[in-house]
Amino acid sequence: MARSKSNPDPAPLLFEQLLFPVASPEPAPTLPSPPRVWTVKSLVSALTRHVEQQFSEVRVEGEISNCRFAPSGHIYFTLKDGDAQLSAVIFRSRAQLLRFRPEDGLQVLARGRISVYESRGQMQLIADSLEPVGDGAFRLAFEKLRDRLQLEGLFDAARKLPLPTFAARIGIITSPTGAVLQDVLNILERRHRPMQVLIYPATVQGPTTAAEFRAALEYFQSETLPVDLIVLARGGGSLEDLHGFNDEALARAIAACTIPTISAIGHETDFTIADFVADLRAPTPSAAAEIITTQHVRVEQRVAELDLRVERAFRYHLVMAREKFSRLLHSPALINARDLAARRQQHVDELCRRLANAQRNITQQSRHRLQFLSDQMLRQGLDRTLLQSRGRLERVITALDQVSRRQFAAARQRLAPLTAQLNALSPHAVLERGYAVVYNAAGALLRDAADTELGAILTTRLARGQLRSTVTATEKGAKP
Repeated sequence: MARSKSNPDPAPLLFEQLLFPVASPEPAPTLPSPPRVWTVKSLVSALTRHVEQQFSEVRVEGEISNCRFAPSGHIYFTLKDGDAQLSAVIFRSRAQLLRFRPEDGLQVLARGRISVYESRGQMQLIADSLEPVGDGAFRLAFEKLRDRLQLEGLFDAARKLPLPTFAARIGIITSPTGAVLQDVLNILERRHRPMQVLIYPATVQGPTTAAEFRAALEYFQSETLPVDLIVLARGGGSLEDLHGFNDEALARAIAACTIPTISAIGHETDFTIADFVADLRAPTPSAAAEIITTQHVRVEQRVAELDLRVERAFRYHLVMAREKFSRLLHSPALINARDLAARRQQHVDELCRRLANAQRNITQQSRHRLQFLSDQMLRQGLDRTLLQSRGRLERVITALDQVSRRQFAAARQRLAPLTAQLNALSPHAVLERGYAVVYNAAGALLRDAADTELGAILTTRLARGQLRSTVTATEKGAKP
């Protein structure tokens, strides 16, 4: 911005006039009076009053250097212009109203007053406001375009498209080398990895920004497989840096886009025309990535909650089933069934033993008979007799084998149901399934909790081994 020329700075008084004020003309004294002697404080105070009166409102343009932020909230800096420099300060109450962060090397236009810091005798500018040079023109154009588009209704919520609840394929228009893209991709990767991302590279600052972003919007709308959502992303910056997003043609292209758009340009305090026209404005590019994946994260969290509830229900039912199984294991009916099964199993074992002995005896007798006949035939030396004897022997063996097979088959038929019944009622089988038999101190089978008392010693027989326990509590129940 050009420096104002309408009110030229008033000419300063001569130093001699300040030290020795001019009085009304009087006759010259015969003897010259000695000059006034100033104290340092009075002289500095006089200079302060004079400077503050003469320069109560000034505008100074220069480059910031030695910028320092004090803990009190004041900002101290130096304005340079060529070989000249001027100390300056902006107090906390005014610094809080700044729309940008002062930095070294930034060309600014400062408005304030000139004063003297009496403790150092140093002249300084007390600034009331700071504005980057050139920012005023950009802001005026921004405000005019904003008001005109708002009157046309481009900012109305009724014309904006709703965002898809579950976007599976999104397009991002941004610089491929900036940190913004990496932040967005990291958040999308962390919150919803399956999402497909298409990146359209574009410059985010400069005269070609608006044109490249318009081309990106046309590209995404012309694709055979269009994206579900378009994100316009850029990091923060000054109003001049973001000027490309205040372009009228770009604003109208965003408004006419048939795909929902999110404007994620700058920081939370930065606003552009693209923010007002887009279907949704995100405070930052990272916030845009979180908004896109909000519903995905909620669904995943809900699935995790349901999975945890199912697991807890399964554990509860498992505990209840184990308790029921434990109660059934100690029921009197089961104990009696185990005893009956044990006796039947003993009977089955005895029958098996007898059957095996009978089979061995028959086999042994047949062998002895065969051996006897063979010896007799050898002694007689008659081949014919031998052949006849062999024939008879084979018939006898065959008949004996048939009889044995029929006897074995009949015995097995009688034994099979008894074995199945014994196995079903066998206490050993029940014990193997986790049941136990409890005896009192006298060795009698315990069937009712009322048959024992507190402190009694019980013996519990398991499938393998025994346990000794002491009764600490009893719970009487109804008979089954």
